[in-house]
Amino acid sequence: MSLRFRQLPVYVVQGLVALLLCSAGGPSLLAQNSRRPLFNGRNLDGWQQVGPGRFIVQDGLLKTEGGMGMLWYTRGKISKATLRVVFKLTTKEADSGVFIRIPEKPSEPWMPINRGYEVEIGDWPDDYSCTGVLYTFTKALARPIKPMGEWNTMDITIDGPHTVVTLNGVKVTDFTEGQPVPDKHPGSIDPDRGPRQDSGYIGLQNHPGSEVYFREVSLQPLSK
Repeated sequence: MSLRFRQLPVYVVQGLVALLLCSAGGPSLLAQNSRRPLFNGRNLDGWQQVGPGRFIVQDGLLKTEGGMGMLWYTRGKISKATLRVVFKLTTKEADSGVFIRIPEKPSEPWMPINRGYEVEIGDWPDDYSCTGVLYTFTKALARPIKPMGEWNTMDITIDGPHTVVTLNGVKVTDFTEGQPVPDKHPGSIDPDRGPRQDSGYIGLQNHPGSEVYFREVSLQPLSK
């Protein structure tokens, strides 16, 4: 490390290192060993909207408005890491999701649905479409969502072909590529079936209906 770098604050050096490791080809985000924020609490730096609606930053929080669209993280693909999302629902109709394993930079919101996975956010009665499942692929192992208006912590671990989702410390999903999943209903808008990539871009869904708030989106690389 040069003398010039030694004189910079630690968080600035870490940010510079992360930027140097990102390229137009979309590298995996594994530059740091500690958890780091992907949402800075101030603006949408590093994120880009596709599709209708939008996300706004309000009082340090991300808030969904309209849709159906997606806000995706542009600075690299994610693999071998745990993604943490802290969110709250505002009403029973509030609807969102966390997209993982998106194989390429999205230009519209349907490609991530059909070629990635949506980790559902919503208090729906169906065990295949409630918070923490891979939407229509996996059945909830538990339903530990907190009462409306309270903050929930969801950890999504991406480890090669293995995906584990915990909600408020309770495992909801444990899925490995190749395990059986329900067939797609003919004529439905359910996601296309088929394997997903071991790494990919991530995104947050904004959906028509009541707002969903996010106060943390952060990343923790897995220990080797």
